[in-house]
Amino acid sequence: MENYLPRLVDGKLDQLLKISGAVEICGPKWSGKTTSAMQKAASSLFLDDEPDSIAMGKAYPSMLLDGPDPRLIDEWQLCPPLWDAVRREVDRRNRFGQFILTGSATPDVVDYGSGEKRLSVVHSGFGRIARLHMRTMSLFESGDSPGTVSLSKLFDAAEPVYATSRLDLEDMAYLLCRGGWPGAVRVEDRKLAVRVPATLLDELLENDLPRLVDLRKTRSEVLSLLRSYARMESSQAPLSSILNDMTLGGNNFSRETVGKYIGILDRLYIIEELDAWNPNLRSKAAIQTTPTRHFSDPALAAAALGAGPESLMKDLNTFGLLFEGMVVRDLRIYAQTIDGTVHHYRDSSGLEADAVIQLADGRWAPVEVKLFNPDRVDEGARNLIRLAQRVDGTRLPAPSFKMVVTAGPKAYVREDGVFVVPLALLGP
Repeated sequence: MENYLPRLVDGKLDQLLKISGAVEICGPKWSGKTTSAMQKAASSLFLDDEPDSIAMGKAYPSMLLDGPDPRLIDEWQLCPPLWDAVRREVDRRNRFGQFILTGSATPDVVDYGSGEKRLSVVHSGFGRIARLHMRTMSLFESGDSPGTVSLSKLFDAAEPVYATSRLDLEDMAYLLCRGGWPGAVRVEDRKLAVRVPATLLDELLENDLPRLVDLRKTRSEVLSLLRSYARMESSQAPLSSILNDMTLGGNNFSRETVGKYIGILDRLYIIEELDAWNPNLRSKAAIQTTPTRHFSDPALAAAALGAGPESLMKDLNTFGLLFEGMVVRDLRIYAQTIDGTVHHYRDSSGLEADAVIQLADGRWAPVEVKLFNPDRVDEGARNLIRLAQRVDGTRLPAPSFKMVVTAGPKAYVREDGVFVVPLALLGP
């Protein structure tokens, strides 16, 4: 395909097709799942554009599976019986690389209570259908970061890197509000590009959410939740705090309703919360297990708040919280390329790390996120050093490195050994 913007998950998809009968690519709407899958597919079926195929698939799902492989089935969740049909066909043919499924929502068990519409999948697909999470584009993928500081190389050697980014704080505010959707990245006019996330939210409310919940009575409630959740971005706010924020305008929401809507936003990949890291500690401090609240792309949070680059430059507190979400998005993408996962850490003493990268082989690295203030960078570095000292060295190795990620221009290594790296220089 001409003008294809390569994605970091492309290599993972190649690997999975060689060892699995089918691969499901899941993630946010418009993030590029279908385009990436089309680079590998020999035949394709686009359910979003073919209502007759959906009707056929619900009655005779195996009829939709014929075609050269890998066969792409786009937005498969619109016809849930296809999942089990693919699983059975993988067993029958007994070969790798047969199907690529793409989906922007997670089907669930049938349950029509409280107005919610849930879809049905009988079998998990474990051992037959591999799962690949595709997020919106990182700054490296969009071409906004040269990747001068490589995450994988930091884990391998952690050698000092001294460099200067060409992007300033206003550029970072723009990139945050634009988001990582390929369709936004291709828009050269900055004023138009930052409108894409709001357009996406409208699309989700008009077309995607109604497939999962009756929005005739709840559209305003979902909008209220999106705004409240955006105000809680990058915090470990409990459900009660979100509920209280939603009721400030005099509205009345139940805890059950808010919890249900958060679950739906998660299933649509609008939000992607960051789970807690639970290491072995030398201290007796209790680890807090509440997840950090994050949108899948912080541009959605900005859109929900009605915030643009100019308003973020005037509200550095909000800018900082949304910037943390941007860093977490990119860390997740880069860590995925080296079989890593990202978590957060906070304990009862107040010690925290905004992100902890954990590799499959046990190596790890703590990360703090600070917008640019030197005093806050110092604070972040001290937190990372304290956390490294608190982890039981008999159970886990010493961290491969400690890093503060900023929106500033300079990459350097502090005298205490902590790396300071602009997000605009970070790469896989």
